[in-house]
Amino acid sequence: MQKLKLSLLFGALCGVLPLFAAETTLVFDPPKTEIHWTLDTRLHTVHGTFVLRSGTVHFDTATGQASGALVVDARSGESGSSSRDSRMHSSVLESPKFADIVFRPDRVEGQVPAHGKGAIRVHGQFELHGQHHEMTLPMELDVDAQQIAAKSHFPVQYMQWGLKNPSVFMLKVDDKVDVEIAATGRIATKGAQ
Repeated sequence: MQKLKLSLLFGALCGVLPLFAAETTLVFDPPKTEIHWTLDTRLHTVHGTFVLRSGTVHFDTATGQASGALVVDARSGESGSSSRDSRMHSSVLESPKFADIVFRPDRVEGQVPAHGKGAIRVHGQFELHGQHHEMTLPMELDVDAQQIAAKSHFPVQYMQWGLKNPSVFMLKVDDKVDVEIAATGRIATKGAQ
């Protein structure tokens, strides 16, 4: 009887363990992804957007290892003012030269839920203006069988990272820009390693 119980327990564990050693691939849908940014100035707050060009992320739920890239089109940045946007692209982002803003994850901290809501932190390299910076992004998740909805809010210390200060004459701006992302990723593959 004891051998039968141990045998059943071992069989059950063998059936469950692959679920925890699963690599998952998410493919993010650019039309279902919103990237908003906010920059405070002494006079008012500037709001703008960017467009996701592509995004594929692989992560292992057992080890937390991650790879892939989320690529934002730097040239898509807009704030609703053509003169301000022209300055942003020509002298701050230099987007004709540095067309991509990229986040490359390398590890996930926390547990991605199999279903429902959860919170994780994603560590990786943030590439802006041709330079790489280590970042950890907080993420709120909502997971179902076919997709993951992810939200993140974080500051980008662009002046500390060597980008030009966009302040002009009387208009002084903050040294960081706040970024909010709401993205939907389709679960493309999921299986045991």
